[in-house]
Amino acid sequence: MSSLLHRPRRLRSSELMRRLVRETQVTVDDLLYPMFVTEEAESRSIPSMPGISRFTVEDLCREVEGIIALNIPAIMLFGIPNKKDAVGSGGYDENGIVPTALRALRKRFGNAILLVPDVCMCEYTDHGHCGVLENGDVANDPTLELLTRSSVCYVEAGADIIAPSDMMDGRVSAIREGLDNSGYTHVPIMSYSAKFTSGYYGPFREAADSAPKFGDRRTYQMDPPNRREALREIALDIDEGADIVMVKPGLAYLDILRDAREQFNTPLAVYNVSGEYSMVKAAAQNGWIDEARVVDETLTAFKRAGADIILTYHALDFARRHR
Repeated sequence: MSSLLHRPRRLRSSELMRRLVRETQVTVDDLLYPMFVTEEAESRSIPSMPGISRFTVEDLCREVEGIIALNIPAIMLFGIPNKKDAVGSGGYDENGIVPTALRALRKRFGNAILLVPDVCMCEYTDHGHCGVLENGDVANDPTLELLTRSSVCYVEAGADIIAPSDMMDGRVSAIREGLDNSGYTHVPIMSYSAKFTSGYYGPFREAADSAPKFGDRRTYQMDPPNRREALREIALDIDEGADIVMVKPGLAYLDILRDAREQFNTPLAVYNVSGEYSMVKAAAQNGWIDEARVVDETLTAFKRAGADIILTYHALDFARRHR
């Protein structure tokens, strides 16, 4: 007779048994789907992000109809304007691409889906940086005013949540004050609180035409080796009024995500960024991995580490497989 008392395999003996004791479950309710909307005359696919496109407003509305049918609760919008300038005026123009898209979506779908515009200057500045420049560097405080203008503009157009991604100091406080003074005390802020300067953003910069024309973003996005600083950034955003905080990117920063979950009770988001998505797609297209299994495993890792909300370009594929 065997002397083994503890046999963990007993609880792995069948799929039904594994389901019964499964600790972590990702559902469609956890997903926020990032999308690109353009002022170009036609929608077009993004070569470095298979399955992802820049949509015209009309095509965006058609796509969102299918997203709602899949019960995905929210989309994030990134705008690509035809014209850019030094102060990113397209980002806070009431007739700019994102406000135009928000109004169209709200008119067509009412409150059937949450609309979450990204708030940053990089898609709208001709230099590609996330704020206005002074002496060749991004000027923090003057940028806050423009981010606040963008936020109020987007809420007036129909945004449900404001998501600042710029990493300027004090931007949550500035946006909160601007929204409150405009009568939008009910609108939450989802802050990109621990956003690291990362090599995983490459495909996004092609998708959004947002690569810096000179230098890099190391003076405002976080230095990847810094763990304690990330928690300080998150704490500051919560103190300034953030309702949801985010870690970005995801896979290389699961330790930060876990630390944030253990230290803070605020809802926690993670961004499964473009480079992470494109690597999976490329490997799957070459037959090197089982895409569905890898995607499910990746999203489960985010949820297991503590994420409440997962921003992912895999959202549609995941929702189709799991409905």
